[in-house]
Amino acid sequence: MVLLLFGPPGCGKGTQSRLIVDWLNIPAISTGDMLRGEMKAGTDLGKAAQAAVVAGSLVSDDLVNRILKARISQPDCRGGFVLDGYPRTVEQAQFLDAALVEMGTDKPVVLHFDVPADALIGRMTSRRWCPKCGRTYNILSVRPKSPGKCDEDGEPLVVRKDDREDVIRERLRAYDELTRPILAHYHDYHHIHGDRSPTYIFEEITGILEPLLHRNGHLD
Repeated sequence: MVLLLFGPPGCGKGTQSRLIVDWLNIPAISTGDMLRGEMKAGTDLGKAAQAAVVAGSLVSDDLVNRILKARISQPDCRGGFVLDGYPRTVEQAQFLDAALVEMGTDKPVVLHFDVPADALIGRMTSRRWCPKCGRTYNILSVRPKSPGKCDEDGEPLVVRKDDREDVIRERLRAYDELTRPILAHYHDYHHIHGDRSPTYIFEEITGILEPLLHRNGHLD
């Protein structure tokens, strides 16, 4: 089973991706991980990506597509995989469709995590970060023991630039513009209400996927 996860920043799809991976024992693949893996391995694709990064330019769709195809051709993807951050354009979605047909794989199952903008902004502006150890807190849900200080090293917590409201609103606007045509391409996607607890969301996801897995003979 191939799963595509879509959702705005802060929607919780990273948490659900980890739960799905543990449940189905399939790899999660992100565009960034793919690029870093190819560059670290020193492959021809990795060298081309490294050259683009060093030059300060964006890695082209063609190169990302080729790296994706190389990654999903690996043995650990034979039982399926989760994609987060790809496809980012309709052209990438079309490439993925063709690659899956070539592999003899079923069409991807698309999960779109939808959270109201105000809830996302409230969730993300409440985050606090320790610049020393990197631990993240949330003043609404995961509070430090001492207000404003990291539990690990006592370092004063800060609000990252990405968690400022003006930055978040711009990221949400850009995400909406980017994602709308891709979801139109995958018109039969599953709509997940992401403003609930992770447990309830995962139960909904398993409710969607289990019948598909049974039908395809992946679950007894």
